[in-house]
Amino acid sequence: MYDPRSKCADRFIDHEEIMDTLAYAQAHKTDRELIDQILEKARERKGLSHREASVLLDCELEDKNQEIFSLAEQIKKDFYGNRIVMFAPLYLSNYCINGCVYCPYHGQNKHIPRKKLTQEEIRKEVIALQDMGHKRLALETGEDPIHNPIEYVLESIKTIYSIKHKNGAIRRVNVNIAATTVENYRKLKEAGIGTYILFQETYHKESYEKLHPTGPKHDYNYHTEAMDRAMEGGIDDVGCGVLFGLELYRYEFAGLLMHAEHLEAVYGVGPHTISVPRIRRADDIDPNVFDNGIDDDTFAKLVACIRIAVPYTGMIISTRESQKCRERVLHLGISQISGGSRTSVGGYVEPEPEDESSEQFEVSDKRSLDEVVDWLMGMGYIPSFCTACYREGRTGDRFMSLCKAGQIHNCCLPNALMTLKEYLMDYASEDTKKKGLALIEKEMADIPKEKVRQIVKERLEKIEKGERDFRF
Repeated sequence: MYDPRSKCADRFIDHEEIMDTLAYAQAHKTDRELIDQILEKARERKGLSHREASVLLDCELEDKNQEIFSLAEQIKKDFYGNRIVMFAPLYLSNYCINGCVYCPYHGQNKHIPRKKLTQEEIRKEVIALQDMGHKRLALETGEDPIHNPIEYVLESIKTIYSIKHKNGAIRRVNVNIAATTVENYRKLKEAGIGTYILFQETYHKESYEKLHPTGPKHDYNYHTEAMDRAMEGGIDDVGCGVLFGLELYRYEFAGLLMHAEHLEAVYGVGPHTISVPRIRRADDIDPNVFDNGIDDDTFAKLVACIRIAVPYTGMIISTRESQKCRERVLHLGISQISGGSRTSVGGYVEPEPEDESSEQFEVSDKRSLDEVVDWLMGMGYIPSFCTACYREGRTGDRFMSLCKAGQIHNCCLPNALMTLKEYLMDYASEDTKKKGLALIEKEMADIPKEKVRQIVKERLEKIEKGERDFRF
């Protein structure tokens, strides 16, 4: 039944194929010869099949596990260098008609205060985010056709892009909303969104239907086939993810990679991003009722194996995870992180008291954006506020072809340095600014082309004098 070219969810995420894959991986978890063959293929930087990657995930040979981690770290550097893209979520509304048992927004929760931002409230939230220094948002909202129709989302995007406060501007709005129609995806594309993000939650169909007992999200196939409709609607940058802890992680890992293989097979473009959230405590939700949680060591290996299997994809980790955990997986494949996040509706302007919280989940990393930027630079990373690829039309297969060829560096490093300089001049604390200017000076030497290096130098000087928004 397994057919990655099929547009039917039951065919490109085939249960029997996953079970066969898990059995195969378990049978070969100490097969040194096979593991060496898979690692040799992985070193070509062209990715692995879900079955090959599952063998690496199950590998119990300690020396080979160290090779897996080392290779993941090197592949991350090869494709994304030492740049880490910064973003923040913006929650518009927590009205929702679905019955997802792991999410406090579920319609049966009578404890959580329901909120929906007006356009004026959105404006205040965006200004608060701009005053932190953010340029890229991930827009979040529950599924409710009365409170959160597509027209509300479109109007909100228009509002967000329209706000220019001091030197602030949101230059890219990614959208994480419920699965919808081709027509609505076309509207989102016309509104100028960046990436359309939708977490699968779990690829195990039987578990999925139990975890989503009521509401439109109960329809597994409609949800799982959303990326196909988004592609048909013209959105060529899509972001996948599962919520680790809902189902057995090996099953989710194989399903996630099969979804990536499907997008690559049908559209020639795999997922622009893959997110790796783990379930967290929230109002009316106790993660202890889910017995599939994974420890930090397993989580690190998942990140490493995803990076090896899908080397070109951006990988995202949120403030669900602690500083310690985020630091560990940054080295193994993560290329985007949030900073200074609030996961409640209206939380940037007026953080809520804990006893009245409308957070979607508990935030583990509560540091400010400036503290996160300072921390990243202390580890030798370049915090990047770049949004150039989307605005220059480098999306879909155009972005992927550059990324797979290793050519995206020629744009990304200069753009990262220029947007970091903007942040340092407009928002950074004195200590962060001092570290950042020294980092920029050091990283300038790594721009390979003398002509580009000279242009960047001139633009950095212009940024210091007040000009903004240069890009390659």
